[in-house]
Amino acid sequence: MTHQTLKLAGMSCAGCANSIERIIKSIPGVIQCQVNFGMEQVDVDYDPKRTDLNTIQAKVRDAGFRATPITEINLESRPEKELLTKLSIAIVISIILFIGSLPMMTGLSLSFIPHWLHAPLFQLILATPVQFWCGQSFYKNAWKAFKNRTATMDTLVVLGTSAAYFYSLFLTFGSDFIEKQGFNSHVYYEASAIVITLILLGRFLEKRARKETAAAIKQLMRLQAKTARVIREEQTLDLPIEEVKVGDIILVRPGEKIPVDGIIIQGSSSIDESMVTGESLPVRKTVNQQVIGATINKTGSLQMQALRVGKDTVLAQIVRLVQTAQASKAPIQRLVDRVTAYFVPVVMIIAVITFLFWILRTGNLTLALITMVEVLIIACPCALGLATPTSIMVGTGQGAKQGILIKNAESLELAQGITTIVLDKTGTLTQGKPTVTDFLTREGVGDGRELSLLQLVVSVENHSEHPLGEAIVKYGRLNAIKTLEVSEFDSITGSGLQGKVGSDFVQIGTQQWLESQGIETKVLKKVAHDWEWQKKTVAWIAVNGGLEGVIAISDVLKPFSSSVVAKLKKMGLEVMMMTGDNLETAEAIASELGIRRFFAALRPQQKAEKIEYLQKKGKIVAMVGDGINDAIALAQADLGIAIGTGTDVAIAASDITLISGDLQGIVTAIELSRATMRNIKENLFFAFIYNLIAIPIAAGVLYPFLLNPIIAGAAMALSSLSVVTNALRLRRVHPRVEG
Repeated sequence: MTHQTLKLAGMSCAGCANSIERIIKSIPGVIQCQVNFGMEQVDVDYDPKRTDLNTIQAKVRDAGFRATPITEINLESRPEKELLTKLSIAIVISIILFIGSLPMMTGLSLSFIPHWLHAPLFQLILATPVQFWCGQSFYKNAWKAFKNRTATMDTLVVLGTSAAYFYSLFLTFGSDFIEKQGFNSHVYYEASAIVITLILLGRFLEKRARKETAAAIKQLMRLQAKTARVIREEQTLDLPIEEVKVGDIILVRPGEKIPVDGIIIQGSSSIDESMVTGESLPVRKTVNQQVIGATINKTGSLQMQALRVGKDTVLAQIVRLVQTAQASKAPIQRLVDRVTAYFVPVVMIIAVITFLFWILRTGNLTLALITMVEVLIIACPCALGLATPTSIMVGTGQGAKQGILIKNAESLELAQGITTIVLDKTGTLTQGKPTVTDFLTREGVGDGRELSLLQLVVSVENHSEHPLGEAIVKYGRLNAIKTLEVSEFDSITGSGLQGKVGSDFVQIGTQQWLESQGIETKVLKKVAHDWEWQKKTVAWIAVNGGLEGVIAISDVLKPFSSSVVAKLKKMGLEVMMMTGDNLETAEAIASELGIRRFFAALRPQQKAEKIEYLQKKGKIVAMVGDGINDAIALAQADLGIAIGTGTDVAIAASDITLISGDLQGIVTAIELSRATMRNIKENLFFAFIYNLIAIPIAAGVLYPFLLNPIIAGAAMALSSLSVVTNALRLRRVHPRVEG
């Protein structure tokens, strides 16, 4: 079996995705096919003995679309620039047409508007390029839908705008004939132009959102080192990463990225593996221990042997897993597309029946033609096109004001329906960096020596590059400590550091190290044991050979973590925690937050597997994370929520981003989603209720009273006004977390 991911072009809605999926599945030899409309991709598994990639691409091309292997994607933004050009021109022309049509729409003689501005011929000249150039894609996609025996939003747009345009064209050159029959010769060029403009605007915003999704893969690829310092034949060569081979000996200096996955053969160092494991503290690595490509060598020089290169590295696997997880999501069937699948054929049937009824009953071709066109005009999807975008725009705008970035309508629809929320620990529930939590001298609190001892400690730690040292120095700054000169500084790997501050010899390190130096630690053992039970790292302090104090360092909870967890439970959600940390640390944090179920010691792929396990249990899962190690799980989850203070990759792979990193945004996002989805459903009701009432009237149910085209236009305007006004109600949504 061969697996291939293809980039799709030419899709306009979920109906197109369904058509492509159906066509590919019909090819003999195709085992499985899944189209992701949001990602514009299709994953295909096929038997190479029965079919090939060229056959699949040809079938997709015959249906009016284009499929390109993912490795050959052209990342140029020409289609987006072309769309922006068409949209800009359409907006300008639509504004002119709207102003020119005001006398007709209002029934008033507005003298300040020149007569030529609302002359039918002038409006025809302006509307034609919008109809057939700016709206060209609608006609193409409607034709594709017709060939594939389906109806989409494009079908509705083409029907509605064409009805308005060609009806107006008929009136423009046959107005005398129409007026003799007793009808007004009002044209509706502005209606067709404005509808096309609004739909183009929606398409443009949608493409921008999709572009952000592709950025996740780019960000991951940028993490990889560009070159490696390889030792070959007793020569040290700087080679492009692509030229590194399995078995090569590589030199890695402090501060450099580890180029590929390998094993240390000489030296030792602290390695920052947070991008893979989620651990907030660097991990000590020495000979015969494995290291991961793209992680950062913090302190020592290393010689390593390459074990995995290219597509086999952990980073490459993460890239591949993110792609797979994103593409494996089933395309969300937009409510509008589901409705239009039935609405369009029904409107067409009603229009044809209306024409036949009046031509057979009265023999009046003009009456039959106008009633048929009026049915199509009243079904023009202006309000339908506004129903979802207006709610999304207001809802996402309201979210942005509160520090929440919501990418698209799918994210909102999913957020309001989640049943389980999984929270990453490091960097999400906790600060994600070491922080001093406790400081105690041997004499206890209030002995007057705290600040003087802290000054000695901070002065020595200021010469260290270790993250624990950085936390102590930061703690000193918060307490306005000024550092002093240090001499004879020495760092003892894996034990601690020491140095002279004035006449004082200061040592800071592990309990075992100080005891090996003959320093008695018994007096503070109980305090240190209690801190360690709370999963805090304890640094012991000795001055001139005697124990003087201890300092505790931990990754502390963020403000509001506890209240957010409590609120999520109150909202009826099942709350879980996931972390790369060990079981004991995870248990301590979960207990403090009141989280009953948690998963510990997980790697990126295992996090995604846990999410998938929950999904198979029938749960609709939201994942909240901040690191690159969370990117796969974020993509696998039904809804990915990224902490904005985290990595760009996590943010790009997610559906919702909490820009400020404030956890309260999780609650706000879910409640805003629920309000927005209710609003969208209300809008769709408003968008259709006018059609349901007015279509029968337009068809002549109340004959001899016939619906005037002005009333048809007013009905469309009223439905649009109702939709926009209702969407603006979302501005009043201000969810808050108590506590």
